[in-house]
Amino acid sequence: MKFVDEVRIFVKAGDGGNGCVSFRREKFIERGGPNGGDGGNGGSVIFVADPQLTTLLDYRYQQHHRAKSGEHGMGNDCNGRAAEDMILKVPVGTLVKDHATEELLVDLSQPGQVWEAAKGGRGGLGNMNFATSTRQTPRFAQDGTKGEEFTLRLELKLLADVGLLGFPNAGKSTFISRVSRARPKIADYPFTTLAPNLGMVQYKDHLSFVMADIPGIIEGASEGVGLGHQFLRHVERCKVLIHLIDMGAEGEGREPLHDFDVLNRELEKYSEELSGRPQVVAANKQDLPDAQERLGPFTEALRERGIRVFPVSCATGEGMQALMDAVAEVLFTGRTDKIHVEAPPRAKGAKKSGASVAKATIAAVREAFSGDESRSTKKAAAKGAKAPAKKAASAKKKPATKSGKAPAKKAVSAKKKPATKSGKAPVRKPAAKSTKAAAKKAPAKKSAAKKAPAKKSAAKKAPAKKSGGRR
Repeated sequence: MKFVDEVRIFVKAGDGGNGCVSFRREKFIERGGPNGGDGGNGGSVIFVADPQLTTLLDYRYQQHHRAKSGEHGMGNDCNGRAAEDMILKVPVGTLVKDHATEELLVDLSQPGQVWEAAKGGRGGLGNMNFATSTRQTPRFAQDGTKGEEFTLRLELKLLADVGLLGFPNAGKSTFISRVSRARPKIADYPFTTLAPNLGMVQYKDHLSFVMADIPGIIEGASEGVGLGHQFLRHVERCKVLIHLIDMGAEGEGREPLHDFDVLNRELEKYSEELSGRPQVVAANKQDLPDAQERLGPFTEALRERGIRVFPVSCATGEGMQALMDAVAEVLFTGRTDKIHVEAPPRAKGAKKSGASVAKATIAAVREAFSGDESRSTKKAAAKGAKAPAKKAASAKKKPATKSGKAPAKKAVSAKKKPATKSGKAPVRKPAAKSTKAAAKKAPAKKSAAKKAPAKKSAAKKAPAKKSGGRR
């Protein structure tokens, strides 16, 4: 059976019947009163969700659906017959939208759900309804109203608990054929599955759930590449998603981790809510030698993200039970302990990417600078411990000034360049001042002058400046 999940149809409800204008005409009865009957109501168009249907194929070839109109009223007080409603059965999970405005009218997500798409017209009243004491012979009746008509668009979103996602030829059809009684087409070329397949999985303790096999998704599917988002909407109702990774894929750019990232990007582009659903990662085709070599790096890469990988082989059945146990626990209990794993702690020399690399570099530079500062501090402390003996010896030759900030130089240099009261270096000026002013400004150097009396003439020739420290 061909799978059709999107159609456009036109529906029109039946018109109501017109009322009748009639008068009673019988033998021996003169001037009988009005006896025109009412018209019947038109039929409505009603949608019903049928769990036995899985496709909209019936509406692909028959797109116009018109309900019958009600019968007109007749004489002798006879009303017209009302038309029957038109019942349109659609699969459970069908969305009904207005074709012009794209407004969602109803979501038929429950089995047996009923929705009236177009209401039938009301039948008109006959002339017998308009007779009064002052108007005993009404010669008019009421016409029936028109039935509603709409152009609708039907979209099918399959109702499944678990959805299979993966690149083309990743083994999704083989997977669903092993865990359920579904028998989809299986071949060794890409895009074997062109329509979603549903399978009922019988689990332990009389528990069961529905699994959907979605056609292969490739990069750019959310933008219409390949089969595009035509089938992505079928996984919107799934509670759990299984990422089936082809560990034996060959070709340019085909790597297990790259395939996993591409699938997640396409889901996020299509729907952020869908990308947040619980995901179970299954590494398929473990019966191939190349797949076993790729399993280690792929498992380690996802372990750093906190995701557990289930190695399976759909051809041999290896690892299928552990995978189904994890899926059932998430589906029935909501716990995600089995599909997550604690990420390993990062080593100091481990490679980091992005902002973590920059942060590590900045921390290393700061640590180097702090190390240099600590080394220089230690060296200064060691020098300070060795120097006190030398300072004591030179203290007699270099007496400190009154401020104590700068030690005095030798006796000879002290006479030539005496320090000021503030301890700052004196500013030189032309030697135009008198020797008396110089003698008054350098009283702190008397002790030095007494030790070297032979050089008084030199002190008089180079007196200290009066206003050197004040400027």
